[in-house]
Amino acid sequence: MEKKDLPNPRIAALLSFVFNGLGQIYNGEIKKGLTLIFLSGLSLLILILGAIFLFYFIKTLPPISFLIWGVSLFLFGLTGMIIIGVYSISDAYNKAKKMLENGENT
Repeated sequence: MEKKDLPNPRIAALLSFVFNGLGQIYNGEIKKGLTLIFLSGLSLLILILGAIFLFYFIKTLPPISFLIWGVSLFLFGLTGMIIIGVYSISDAYNKAKKMLENGENT
């Protein structure tokens, strides 16, 4: 494989920063990229559900359980998005860098 055909680590990291999983797809890891996109979407859905619970609690003042569920879901979704985002960026960069180094040596 020629050097110009190999992925650029900076582009891979930038793509994963813009949208989790795109850097993996750019590197040729389609399954991993799609899995990260799915997990990011799931985390975003959980975060939005938590925000809805919090908004409902603020507007109507239902039982305190709505506040607890809202905060828990919101923080769980936010934490998931951060962890998946950091992993996606670092994994895309490191994989592209490794592919570039191995491509130069062969």
